[in-house]
Amino acid sequence: MRLPRLHTLDAWLGYRNYRLLWCGNFFANSAQWLQLLSVGWLVRELSEGSAVAGLLVVTVGGINTLPGLIVGPWGGVLSDRFDRRRLVITFQLIMCALAFSFALLVLSDRVTIWHAYLYVILAGVCHSIAQPMRQALVAATVPRDMLGNALAANVLTITGTRIFGPFIGGILIFTLGFFWNFTIEACLYLANVMMLWPMRTPYYRPGDARARGSAIANMVEGIRYVWSGERAIFQMILLSIIPNIILHPTWFLFPVFTTDVLMREADVGGYLLAVTGVGGFLAALFMASFGFVFDKGKVVLGAAVASSITCVLFAYSHWMAVAFIVIAAMAFSQAVFRTTRGTLIQTLAPDRLRGRLTSLQSFDRGFLVVASLGVGALSDATSPVTAIAIVGALGLVLSIICTATLGRVRRLP
Repeated sequence: MRLPRLHTLDAWLGYRNYRLLWCGNFFANSAQWLQLLSVGWLVRELSEGSAVAGLLVVTVGGINTLPGLIVGPWGGVLSDRFDRRRLVITFQLIMCALAFSFALLVLSDRVTIWHAYLYVILAGVCHSIAQPMRQALVAATVPRDMLGNALAANVLTITGTRIFGPFIGGILIFTLGFFWNFTIEACLYLANVMMLWPMRTPYYRPGDARARGSAIANMVEGIRYVWSGERAIFQMILLSIIPNIILHPTWFLFPVFTTDVLMREADVGGYLLAVTGVGGFLAALFMASFGFVFDKGKVVLGAAVASSITCVLFAYSHWMAVAFIVIAAMAFSQAVFRTTRGTLIQTLAPDRLRGRLTSLQSFDRGFLVVASLGVGALSDATSPVTAIAIVGALGLVLSIICTATLGRVRRLP
């Protein structure tokens, strides 16, 4: 029998502008994972001995998504009204300056917990605007028939960087301290800018957002399209609450789970977060290589169920090797969910609304900080094991309900 030809790098090899975008996203996502690991462990160290240490660690990991509730959708409007590439470059330069300034504050040994929260919020403002724009740019660098392959390969920049970013970051914290982590983060944002500077967008079809009225009118147009124009997008936004809001805060508990359950230090915490990258990387690699074997609607629903089940199993993985395997499986299912959902939305979205629809699909992440508060408080009141188990069980119940009721998503090919 002839083996099927692998399509993993078709978009990457065939289109120079996509390669530049892919490399830029690789650097930007590396910076994001490095920030998540470093800030979590910094707050863990600063709050040592506090009765609310778990709450502080979890919320500092989730609070960077809070600005998405306000500025995220408006970033989508900006994306459809102005040049997306130039906007991304601008915001990445701002993030570079923020990261380096925070590194200097850490070096001065005057950093406090509220400094860490302020830094994460400011970085979150920039990220909530730039990240949907970077995803929307994928469709501007490849033709439509390559969009699925390009989006799946783009996920490798998220999952792949989750492997080595936290791995190296955990070692740096353990050996050299926090200053170098935040300095490297700043350099990675600058490297992203260097990739985007020569990039062009030959497949971008400028819309008429500015001609169709004010920014408020553009926002209303995008919301109306999601609500009544294509209900499948609305249903997928609702479904995204399960992995993005309910289950994801468990990852912010890694520093507490590592020290209290696995009885290890920051280097192992970095390995644990890196293992989530391995699972996600394998999922993205499979989809980029072979495409979507089953109907995407059924895949996205099944992935939500699988993510919840593995979350429950992780809660009771008290051996380090078992914890690594289970969390890799959870990351695999979540990467399948996000890649499939992203491909469906980008395929259904008209180009003139692409920026707004891409930002609206990420709007739910703005509520992550609320869920993080609940999970952190639950962890402090009970234990990390109990908190993670309850979260996984809740996700499983809601996933089953969504599978039974979201018929429009279930029928998507």
